[in-house]
Amino acid sequence: MFATARTSFAWLVTGPNPVSVDGREIAGLPPRPVPLDELGTVLLRRGCAQATRDAAWAYLISRARAEGGTWTVACVGLALPVLLRAAAIVTRRFSGDTHDLNAAVLTGFLHELREVDLGRPAILARLYWAAYREGRLALHEAAGGPIPAGDLGFDSGPPPRPEGHPDLVLAAAVKAGVITAEEAGLISETRVGDVPLAEAAQARGLPYKTVQKSRIRAEHRLRAYLAEQRTGTAASAGRTRRIRRRNATRAEAAASRKVRAQVSPNDPQSRIASRGTRLPADRRARTHDATSGPAAHTRREARSCD
Repeated sequence: MFATARTSFAWLVTGPNPVSVDGREIAGLPPRPVPLDELGTVLLRRGCAQATRDAAWAYLISRARAEGGTWTVACVGLALPVLLRAAAIVTRRFSGDTHDLNAAVLTGFLHELREVDLGRPAILARLYWAAYREGRLALHEAAGGPIPAGDLGFDSGPPPRPEGHPDLVLAAAVKAGVITAEEAGLISETRVGDVPLAEAAQARGLPYKTVQKSRIRAEHRLRAYLAEQRTGTAASAGRTRRIRRRNATRAEAAASRKVRAQVSPNDPQSRIASRGTRLPADRRARTHDATSGPAAHTRREARSCD
């Protein structure tokens, strides 16, 4: 799917007349036709201003909405770096076929391409978050049923383990209502990405101090949320250990009640004395001879004669 998008984009910039944008309509670009592949290089450059990125994306999306076709392919091709990033995060722990998840990421991007507000800053960041959210929804749906395991048919497998990527942490915080999507985008751009805070403030049309305070408040809530999550996890583990210890103690007590105290063979409550003798076999033989053998019979006759 993404390979097809890459190939289609390559066709747009192949040949003597590549599809280009009018640099005169985009602040920060040379005042000439700029081929799409050159535009992509400029937008990915570290020194490219956020205002230039937003102006370029507003231009591309406006043409895609008006003309479709070529310009929609151009938007997808130029956004491939962030789309591949979103898809890689979504599918990282998934053991099955990732085709549907990648399709969901692309669907989220194309839907937001029609809806995104071009007057607001950080256009590409909002496109990225829309693609990522759609991919995560598809992942949850896929994890709710049997997950392909191995090459021979389908079998039940464990759900994907929680991710540790910063963008996933931010997404979870947004879902929990701790921070807004805009705050998550700001943190992602300036902390995870390489956008300076001053540039992010300029792109949003806000004073630097305002954006700085907004990020500080959001990060304060985020830290408290993460600390609460860690505390809850530790408390849950502690409760589990206590329950296991309590169950083990109860099992030991129950087992000890089943073991009766030792009873002396001569005790009236013991039935051992009534069952046979405690003498060894050789002594029992000698006793039998003394009481019932020929010598015993002779002794009884001698006593009777007396």
